[in-house]
Amino acid sequence: MSRTSVIAKNTLALYLRMGVSMLIGFWASRIVLDKLGIDDFGIYSVVGGVVVLFAFLNSALTGATQRFLNFELGKKDFERVRKVFSTSLIIHAAIAGTVLVLAETVGLWFLNAQLNIPAERMAAANWAYQFSVAGTLVGIVRAPFNAAVVAYERMSFLAWLSIGECLAKFGILFLLDVGGADKLVFYSALIFGVIFSAAGTNVAYCFRAFGETTRFAFPRDRGLFGELLSFSAWNLISGVATLASTQGVNMVVNIFCGVAVNAAMGVATQVNSAVYQFVSNFQTAFSPQITKSYAENDREYFLALIFGASKISYYMMLVLALPVWMNAEFALSLWLVDVPAHTVAFVRLTIIFALIDALNGPLWMSIGATGDIRRYALCVSSLNLLNLPLAYFALRAGMPPESVLAIRIATNLTMMASRLVILRRAVALPVRKFLKTVCVPAALVTLISFPAPWFLARGLGNAWASAAASSGLAVSAVCLSAWFFGFGVSERRLVAEYAGKFLKKIKRT
Repeated sequence: MSRTSVIAKNTLALYLRMGVSMLIGFWASRIVLDKLGIDDFGIYSVVGGVVVLFAFLNSALTGATQRFLNFELGKKDFERVRKVFSTSLIIHAAIAGTVLVLAETVGLWFLNAQLNIPAERMAAANWAYQFSVAGTLVGIVRAPFNAAVVAYERMSFLAWLSIGECLAKFGILFLLDVGGADKLVFYSALIFGVIFSAAGTNVAYCFRAFGETTRFAFPRDRGLFGELLSFSAWNLISGVATLASTQGVNMVVNIFCGVAVNAAMGVATQVNSAVYQFVSNFQTAFSPQITKSYAENDREYFLALIFGASKISYYMMLVLALPVWMNAEFALSLWLVDVPAHTVAFVRLTIIFALIDALNGPLWMSIGATGDIRRYALCVSSLNLLNLPLAYFALRAGMPPESVLAIRIATNLTMMASRLVILRRAVALPVRKFLKTVCVPAALVTLISFPAPWFLARGLGNAWASAAASSGLAVSAVCLSAWFFGFGVSERRLVAEYAGKFLKKIKRT
């Protein structure tokens, strides 16, 4: 099977997952917000954030595991693949123990002494926290198995498992009214049950499908331990900075603004996640190929993937983001029973951030493929870390909550510039060519696509007609302007080839 066919097949599987997850996710969020109420929904969002702060250790090592598995598979060194997996499993077990200790000491203190949670809901918040901790520990142990599935590019299994998990999480919503249990506590317990079941299924599949790789044997390769830990240590710095700019800022918003604004931030994050899944699935399908092409020293294909994935990711994101951005108020009023204050502005700002991130995705994947992320961790993560103090001082100075997201957008642009400079030194990435052939066309397509749908959205009196007409025009404008002004001749050929194989996969399913 050709590289393009593999990417097309994996993208189809991930899009199937995305479609089901997006539809159920939007519907589920409406039900959760309605059943829990704004305050409990905000509590669940912020309590989960406390746990995530301790899980950054796991996310750092998961990135390392993914990179090393992809790299060794690219070199076709299967004995080394098995050693990477076993080594990763040992380190993940150690991390699970560390997270448990931190969560039950520092985390509990922060939850009970620092967060702005109503006193009458503190007991329920503690129960929700404990279930979140348990779910995090399960996720840490599961991570190497999930990395193996992606490294072997078995996206079909990943898609079906995710769909099953999503359906289960949706199904439990109808159990919240059963009995007299506290809804926040009961919901947290049921979510943990779904996470545990999905993890067990993932592990069982890996034992069956990749028996040699997942057959544990205590590794005696100290050098491999050092490589994984070194990569993870630098990746950890990036993880800390990312968490500071997301969950850390969420904590600051809670301290200054309360749980109601956290609820608005949580809704905006869910909208962004649902829209960005469209691009994330595409980039996930490309990620193993980027690392493997670097391991094979196929520089031409490696650079083509960076340029092509960045450009296509942005246009795919713009197709969904532009209609949502223009019709955010109308869409939220349909989606939610009670729209928290600031939600519309939060949604629009997070969409702008996500558009920049769509360009950034292939860049940080490429840096990870090289294995040398020290310069990246020090430079880019320092910029990302600035979000936390800048958000704190902005809110302390009396600026509105929207200012924290405006700050994130500004730092993300600066981080993108830093990534390009680092890649120029690491893999001789032609930065001028990237700016000329990726960034300039992306800006041009955005400017061409925006005005007509925007005026149409405000020119019609009927809300339904305005939303439908402006969304249709926005999608058409992005697709046409991207085809004629965003892509070159060779890129149109590549997109046509990819789309053709993608459609063939759809017909066969």
